[in-house]
Amino acid sequence: QVQLVESGGGSVQAGDSLRLSCAASGRTVSNYDMGWFRQAPGKEREFVAGISWIVGNSYYVDSVKGRFTISRDRTKNTVYLQMNSLKPEDTAVYYCAASSILTMRQNRWSGIEYWGQGTHVTVSS
Repeated sequence: QVQLVESGGGSVQAGDSLRLSCAASGRTVSNYDMGWFRQAPGKEREFVAGISWIVGNSYYVDSVKGRFTISRDRTKNTVYLQMNSLKPEDTAVYYCAASSILTMRQNRWSGIEYWGQGTHVTVSS
């Protein structure tokens, strides 16, 4: 069993930055890759970024490339999402996820093994 706890959401203006954190706990955390999904009102949950826990390779949806950076601290079992140059269309609930990087990159959110509770990000124009 893996528990994921997100923090760092909030309300900002367009162009601002936020950093989301996701602290993972459980005996088998290192067995999973980590990532972030988001769900905007009226839309399906979508993959945003993922990172392979062991190697550290990172992957992004095209709409956030160059603006968002995912990273992990293996000593703290924590994954981060640094979000720069935020846009109103980034407004969503952001969820931390633990699963295989392939499942995440394929946006197979129904196949994700563990989810955090979500944190709200609101970007005003």
